[in-house]
Amino acid sequence: MEDIKITIITVCYNSEKTIRTTLESVANQSWKKKENIIVDNKSTDKTLSIIKEYPHVKKIISEHDKGVYDAMNKGIKIATGDVIGFLNSDDFYANTKVLSKVREQFQENSSLDACYADLIYTDQIDTSKIIRYWKSSKFIPGAFSNGWCPPHPTFFVRRSVYERLGYFNLNYRISSDVELMMRFIEVNKICVKYIPEIWVKMRLGGVSNKSLKNILEQNRDVLRALNDHDLIKNSLGFYLHKII
Repeated sequence: MEDIKITIITVCYNSEKTIRTTLESVANQSWKKKENIIVDNKSTDKTLSIIKEYPHVKKIISEHDKGVYDAMNKGIKIATGDVIGFLNSDDFYANTKVLSKVREQFQENSSLDACYADLIYTDQIDTSKIIRYWKSSKFIPGAFSNGWCPPHPTFFVRRSVYERLGYFNLNYRISSDVELMMRFIEVNKICVKYIPEIWVKMRLGGVSNKSLKNILEQNRDVLRALNDHDLIKNSLGFYLHKII
C-alpha cells in the first residue's frame, strides 16, 4: 500500500500573534509527506507575510468567505492528501510525532475512515499553562445525544469520506464541526478509532468558547443538529449531560 499523504488545513484571519506557532508545529512534524493549505479571510495585518516565510506552505487562498466553515470547505476542495485534518491559527500540535501517529493508524488499517485523540486548552498568552484537559473516549452509539463529540482539531478523516458524505453544513453557524462528526460517526457509522494521546493544544478563546453567549448558541446549534438527524428524544437529558 502506498504511503499516506496528510493534508492540514489552516483557516485564519488577522492571526499575526499566533499563526507562527501553528505553522512551525506543522513544519516540524517528523512525517514529511504532508501539505499545509492556508485559507485566509483577507487578513489586513501581517498574517500573510508571516505565512510566506514558511516554504512548506504551497497553497494559500486569501479571499473573503462566509465564515470559518466555508473556509474549511474551500480547503477540502483543493486538498490532495489521502487524509485531512484541521489546525486553526490558535492551535498547534502537542509534539513532532502527531502526523506520524496519524499515518500509522491509517497505514495499519485500510478500513479505517477516521481517528481522533485528546486536546489541551491553554492560556492565550502562556501556552505552557493548562486550563482544561479535554480527554475524549471511544465512541459508543448514542453518545452525541449525550453531548459527546471528539475534539475537532484532533479529528483526521480520509478525503474519500468527505467526497462520499459531504462537507461542512453552513446552516450550523457555530457548530458545523460537531454536526459533521455526528453525521459521519453516528449517522453514517464510519469506521473510527480513538487514540488516548494528546495531539493538539488550543489557546482558550476560540469562536465557540470565547463567551457564555457563544457556548449557549453552540449547544442550541448542536441540539438542532441532533433533531435534524433524529438522534434525540429528550433535550433536557442533553443539557444535563453537558453540565456534568
